[in-house]
Amino acid sequence: MDSTVTTGTAEENVWGGGNSPLGASYGKMMMWFFIVSDALTFSGFLAAYGFSRFKFIEIWPIADEVFTHVPFFHGNYPMIYVAFMTFILIMSSVTMVLAVDAGHKMKKNAVIWYMFLTIIGGAIFVGSQAWEWGTFIKGDFGAVETKGGRILQFVNAETGERAAIRDFAKTIPTERVEHENKNGVWFFDEGYKPSYSFNEVVEGFKANPSILIRTEAIVQEGEHEGHKTLLNREESLKKIKDGKLVVEGANLIRNEYGSRLFADFFFFITGFHGFHVFSGVVINVIIFFNVILGTYERRGHYEMVEKVGLYWHFVDLVWVFVFTFFYLV
Repeated sequence: MDSTVTTGTAEENVWGGGNSPLGASYGKMMMWFFIVSDALTFSGFLAAYGFSRFKFIEIWPIADEVFTHVPFFHGNYPMIYVAFMTFILIMSSVTMVLAVDAGHKMKKNAVIWYMFLTIIGGAIFVGSQAWEWGTFIKGDFGAVETKGGRILQFVNAETGERAAIRDFAKTIPTERVEHENKNGVWFFDEGYKPSYSFNEVVEGFKANPSILIRTEAIVQEGEHEGHKTLLNREESLKKIKDGKLVVEGANLIRNEYGSRLFADFFFFITGFHGFHVFSGVVINVIIFFNVILGTYERRGHYEMVEKVGLYWHFVDLVWVFVFTFFYLV
């Protein structure tokens, strides 16, 4: 039985398709349904990340020591490029708002201009994320993983800065020959061949007394969560004996920065978000050309621009949470 509602002198059929819930069109309602469901998905991912981070807090990487690179610049610039990426994405939301507003006013040329700027911002973000992935996978310093799964990082006692394995590892001819022959499985993971073998790193470490080992410390109550322990030379020589293999960069199995779960979550969550941004750029391009062709002028409205704008703002909002969880907390 259909329900009816009487308003003064008019009687309307509520469930017969005559009314628009909340005054929104079918297309916008479906976009809101998608946004809510996708928000629940991202919430689950971030909740799982938060749980793992605090469960393994003593071995969790410090973001300021992981994301320190800037394209075309050498040096240590913690979080600078990530902040730039975030700024670009937020500004793309501003241009999308301006595109929607111009559409309401039926200003075709303004919509074209602001949509173009939004597409450029999204493309820069996706490209930056791809570069960040490549840098994260490649690594910068290298480390040693112990038999118990801990990560041993190296520090130059004279400068107090991280020491790269390539700067002190000692080449062993027999190891080099095996490396050059490309024997398939080498040291630990099939297809993964670090620049130096574990023996080469150990020999180079022993020959350089200025190199010390830094490892994760068990976090005591009241201590800073990013605390790490720098061992003295005697303790470092003892600790290196627990080593098992060389780790360079990060992948789904190993992570030179700390817990491999960090890399797993990083690739999955930022990759999932990056896919959303890439999809948004593709959709924006389609809408952009439709605007140029006058499709929405003929329809008499720019609702499609508004709908894709809802999606784009959602993607930007999700990044704020991803940025907070991975880079700031």
